[in-house]
Amino acid sequence: MGRVWGRAMLSAIADLGRKYLPHRPHGSAVDVAITHCRDLLSSRGEASSAALAREIIDIYGHMSPVERTAFFERVASAFGPDSEAVAVAAKEFISTRAPVDYRRLVLAAEPPTQELFRRLNTAPGAIRTIVKMREHLLGLLPDHPNLVPIDDDLKHLFHSWFNPGFLEFERIDWRTSATVLEKLIEYELVHEIASWNDLRRRLGEDRRCFAFFHPVLPDEPLIFVEVALMRGLPDAIGPLLEAPTPVPASAADTAVFYSINNCQRGLVGISFGNFLIKQVVDTLSAELTGISTFATLSPVPGFRQWIDGIIHEPRSALVSSSERQELSNLAWQADELRRPALEALLLNLCAHYLLEARRHGHAADPVARFHLGNGASIERVLAGADLSDKGIRQSAGIMVNYLYRTEDIVANHEAYVHDTRIAASASVKRLLARRRGHRAAK
Repeated sequence: MGRVWGRAMLSAIADLGRKYLPHRPHGSAVDVAITHCRDLLSSRGEASSAALAREIIDIYGHMSPVERTAFFERVASAFGPDSEAVAVAAKEFISTRAPVDYRRLVLAAEPPTQELFRRLNTAPGAIRTIVKMREHLLGLLPDHPNLVPIDDDLKHLFHSWFNPGFLEFERIDWRTSATVLEKLIEYELVHEIASWNDLRRRLGEDRRCFAFFHPVLPDEPLIFVEVALMRGLPDAIGPLLEAPTPVPASAADTAVFYSINNCQRGLVGISFGNFLIKQVVDTLSAELTGISTFATLSPVPGFRQWIDGIIHEPRSALVSSSERQELSNLAWQADELRRPALEALLLNLCAHYLLEARRHGHAADPVARFHLGNGASIERVLAGADLSDKGIRQSAGIMVNYLYRTEDIVANHEAYVHDTRIAASASVKRLLARRRGHRAAK
């Protein structure tokens, strides 16, 4: 009721403010939108600001990709920080070191674009469009690096607007609204949901699905996690997804996170997953006292690309020439004779990739970075765990069990964040030792 009333109130304020708007200027959609943006930043009335914001949001919603690019280019040039004012304020603060002058410097350095987006957010339902704006903007950045400051401003605002303290944690089941259930099918990118029957299976009694929602986006999950209640750790994704004989929830001892999906591309870089996993662990621990193990069955999405790099780098000492030739053809999932020998090589290389490969000082694999940063340890590396086309293409068929052992989570997190030390089981370390020993023997 509160959500509905709040949206209705904002809409009513915007309606009242329409009569205070200037006549719509002539020109292209981009020209009109930029003129309205200037008026919005100079507006003092709440009703007129809300009406202007709604007008801009509506215009943007009808822009073509070319017009959106032109709009962001104009925003970047028209609403950047006042460099002269920043220089004066900085000089004054350097001279006085006074708190009041520091405050003046902070205010001068804040680009008008941040205030522009804040005011745009006063329009009813605007946050949905502003998130979509950033999604569009992210697609432009590779060819338009001058737009990076706008992305920085949006990310800065989103860290406040989507603070975990504002989010609502909900369980999704078959009784959840059809609108949300349709979104699960749309947003599931890890393991595609093939049909409504498939979705119903994933929401069965031996499964759990949890999501974070924002109060002003009640039908839009921001992130969701799918959990299987099992006995013991799973070895492969196929049997887990099918589970012809489900384990009763009361008999399960293991909760397996097998799919985590960030739903809004416009919120890339805004972290929700670590909070979601911690909340799920707490919720399941309270609901099902028989659950003693929390783990994942995760892909290794960067592994195949890393292997390709080794194949095309003849000087790499990680593999021999004969191994390089073997790795050059990974269309082996149907070849039962070749698979065991090649999987042994892949397991050793994957252990090296997970434990030693780095990107900007952290684990090279994005899924590994996520779970290790949350305090998990690498428990098992599983060959042939996902022989789907996608599993072979991304992970060479390998999956990983990351283990969330409650008594070790904090220590693992601190070790990884501060020293990039990766917690791993003895069996995973042995895989790495085998690769080192093989290379030394060569």
